[in-house]
Amino acid sequence: MARHMLFIVLFVLAGGSLAFPQNQYDLLIQGGRIIDGTSAGWYVGDVGVRGDSIVYVGPSRPVQARVTIDAAGLAVTPGLIDTHSHGRRGILNNPMAENQIRQGVTTIIEGPDGSSPLPLAPFLKQIAGARSTVNFGSMVGQGSIREQVIGLKDRKATAAELEKMKTLARDAMLDGAFGLSTGLFYVPGNFSPTEEVVEIAKVVGRMGGIHTSHMRNESANILDSVRETIRIGEEGGLPTQVTHHKIIGKNNWGMSVETLRLVEEARVRGVDVTLDQYPYTASSTGLSALFPQWSRESGNAAFRERANAPEQRARILAEVGNNLREDRGGGDPKNVVLASCGFDKSLAGKNLAEVTAAKGREVTIENAALTALELQLRGNCSAIYHAINEEDLERIMRYPGTMIASDGGIPMFGEDVPHPRNYGTFARVLGRYVRERKVLTLEEAVRRMTSLPAGRFRIMDRGILRPGMKADIAIFDPAVVADKSEFAKPHQYAVGFRHVVVNGQLVMRDEKLTGVRSGRVLYGPAKK
Repeated sequence: MARHMLFIVLFVLAGGSLAFPQNQYDLLIQGGRIIDGTSAGWYVGDVGVRGDSIVYVGPSRPVQARVTIDAAGLAVTPGLIDTHSHGRRGILNNPMAENQIRQGVTTIIEGPDGSSPLPLAPFLKQIAGARSTVNFGSMVGQGSIREQVIGLKDRKATAAELEKMKTLARDAMLDGAFGLSTGLFYVPGNFSPTEEVVEIAKVVGRMGGIHTSHMRNESANILDSVRETIRIGEEGGLPTQVTHHKIIGKNNWGMSVETLRLVEEARVRGVDVTLDQYPYTASSTGLSALFPQWSRESGNAAFRERANAPEQRARILAEVGNNLREDRGGGDPKNVVLASCGFDKSLAGKNLAEVTAAKGREVTIENAALTALELQLRGNCSAIYHAINEEDLERIMRYPGTMIASDGGIPMFGEDVPHPRNYGTFARVLGRYVRERKVLTLEEAVRRMTSLPAGRFRIMDRGILRPGMKADIAIFDPAVVADKSEFAKPHQYAVGFRHVVVNGQLVMRDEKLTGVRSGRVLYGPAKK
């Protein structure tokens, strides 16, 4: 009762009236546990929707509605926001995005890791035409900008080239990008001096954008990489984010204590830096991640030449072996599992030790490095790397500035053996880390998935259940919600989400997709 009285007082102070309107709602969500996204404690109440917007949030009361959802015993939250998505990999072929909807995700932000389409406007127009179930926004990739101006060369940009890169960044922001993503681990982003990135970040910062970074290194040199990410934000004058933060390699486990200390010290001195993560102890990226960046300069033909030159081949194999021993390989070739290989579908799901043994070789680090090189020469595979520690994961999750993001795409159901994060990220946090391990409270976990990312990316009309906000809403059972996707059997949808609303339309009702595709393209702060 006290909670309801407080709501009424605040409502009146904000200019509301106690004479509640009896106008019919298009959608009424009745009697649910309202978790509004702010981390405030839940309370039982209703959410009323008219058109694409929320018009009422508060105590239950008699009212007419075209459609009523009985949410008794269920959590009613803002739609979840995935700010590190590779959704462009599948959204045009799979616009229903069922793997996201069944986790309550209603908005995805694409263009991470320094990679995005250029120019951005035609791509976003294509996405709008696809009419997906989820809202879709994009970053602009610094690596893509650099490749367009310089190619895959390992050299500094000239003054004229830097101006071209800044212009491309400015154009992308005007097209609707939410900010600049960097993939300083990847080619060609890895070839960029920090100063070059800062200059581009300044352009994006002046236009209201954010910077997110797949850092140069997430293992032995991770502290320098965190410092660089902070520096880009500090000198670039924009919010900066360590994306999919993790500690790779057994010898480095525990370093999250220091990375979080660096983040907190930066915040104390006024740098706007935050984090995101996915809740798994394995990462996923191309098999090329095992290879030194210098070996991949100028593309595949140049890589092939180096791999066939005896001295350079020996250097490549030595560095791949070191990465298997100390870095993503976690000290054992079986920790590297192939997710997909376009040239041989039968390899999906096999680990590097198995593939090495199948070639008649003893399973050693050196022989596994040779196997990896042979695979890379046939065409890149994607792989899953088991080299992360649960204690680091939970420590990072507890940090108040950490939001949840999948680093997943929109896979075709049943195809290849992708990382479970594609299907289970948000449900896994709510089930394993909230209900079972109690790392976060339910209200705090919802904040990490809704208002925190919305505020960071300046998606100002979503992320909180409040009148006037767009009606993106997730409704789930906190006692049931769970991820079902497993590394060996990833193509399994999450459970526990009953209903999902996107822009006022039910895209899932009673755990069944309705066929409605009401998602929209969302645009960043500088859109013309």
